[in-house]
Amino acid sequence: MPSNDSINTTGTADIPRAIDITGLEYGHPKGQHWQLPRWQVPAGQTVFLAAPSGAGKSTLLSVLAGLLPVSAGQLSVLGEPLHHRRAAQTAPWRARQLGIIFQNLNLLDYLSSLDNILLAAHFAGRRKSDTTAAARELLARLNLPEALVHRRASELSLGQRQRVAIARALINNPPLILADEPTSALDEDNSRDFMALLFALVRERGCTLLFASHDQRLSDAFDQRLNLNDVSLPL
Repeated sequence: MPSNDSINTTGTADIPRAIDITGLEYGHPKGQHWQLPRWQVPAGQTVFLAAPSGAGKSTLLSVLAGLLPVSAGQLSVLGEPLHHRRAAQTAPWRARQLGIIFQNLNLLDYLSSLDNILLAAHFAGRRKSDTTAAARELLARLNLPEALVHRRASELSLGQRQRVAIARALINNPPLILADEPTSALDEDNSRDFMALLFALVRERGCTLLFASHDQRLSDAFDQRLNLNDVSLPL
């Protein structure tokens, strides 16, 4: 894992930054707080964030998504100054600019695979007629059988649900993907397949990917690798 000094990536002065942090303090209002002095992620990079339990991984991802407020410091995500924004103000921006793959996937079990994806497009202000074909194409690319496109999410296997979650995260062509332990419930073979599918689509679309996990075996394929404990200090 790189040291604190190496996380400010060099040789990328002309590349826009997907994430730019200075003196960030963050945490839950009544819970643990952390400080992250400096961190920059150039646009288009893939970043593996090693995050042991209790390191504040999910809290940081919620802050980067504009779901939790910044206590102090500066935080720019895709050029959006989140340190000046309340969570309610970031909802339209988040729907259009971010793709989020949650640890528990957060699919709506009563909706079909297709409708889970179209709902994300709806929140981004896109018309169903404009996104149905794109959603079907994504599911096909992710090897979800056509017979399952209209199957309720509750009736899918875990691997199939993972594929729907990837498609939902990518449907709006977001410049940044945040993934929170998305392989934690998968065996080694399914985890490898999931990562191959995710990387293929992220590389193809030029997305920035921030992937938080405790599984160091997954880290080799990423452009940048760091341990959250090395860059974020408890307050």
